[in-house]
Amino acid sequence: MSVDEIDIDGGADAAAPVWAVFGDLMSGLLGAFVLILLFALASQLELVTRLQDEIHQHQLEEQRRAALEKALAVPLAAGRVTIDHGRIDINGSVLFAFNSAELQPEGLALLRQLAGPITTYLKARDEILMVSGFTDDRQVRGGNHQFADNWELSAQRSLTVTRALIEAGVPSSDIFAAAFGAEQPVADNAQADGRAKNRRVEMAPTPRTARPKAAAPAASRTAAASAPDLAVAASAPHG
Repeated sequence: MSVDEIDIDGGADAAAPVWAVFGDLMSGLLGAFVLILLFALASQLELVTRLQDEIHQHQLEEQRRAALEKALAVPLAAGRVTIDHGRIDINGSVLFAFNSAELQPEGLALLRQLAGPITTYLKARDEILMVSGFTDDRQVRGGNHQFADNWELSAQRSLTVTRALIEAGVPSSDIFAAAFGAEQPVADNAQADGRAKNRRVEMAPTPRTARPKAAAPAASRTAAASAPDLAVAASAPHG
């Protein structure tokens, strides 16, 4: 074997590891690129899914608003109520005298007019009505010993409206009362007209919250197994 042959074989053996390292490097880069591409595709898919969910939710809210406006077309046209973001707003002066929780005749007549459309709406959509009372930030007058503060005044007003709607036909299982006092104002309390807007009652249809079903007694499980399940739903009042 000549010296040239020995040198050629040695050069071939030395070049082989270089190509192997280069191949490993390219494989690693390709793998990293694939991982980055998969991550980008997953992020894009998540973004598209989130956007679709938001669009669907917006469409549901629009349908809900349109259905509510249709149900309350008559009082809306008369300007006696307004609808804002799915909430039915009634100015407090229509329902109550200042610092009072006793319904005025005009307010009682309005609630009786609303009871039918509200009941139909709640039944069609399987929702429940939250009646919320609000006040301005002025403290209850010292001469008024009926209410300790605005929390109590707003609570009594929301209860009064709730009871009036129940008496007018809204099922008691489809309605509950809540009180917010002077919290969540919709206008500036520094101005008289702003305080008047803050003294209000809102009625908001909300989805029912299903209660977990209690375990059936051992003796009645056999009988219950042969009967269809009944979904019982309710919503707890917010304080």
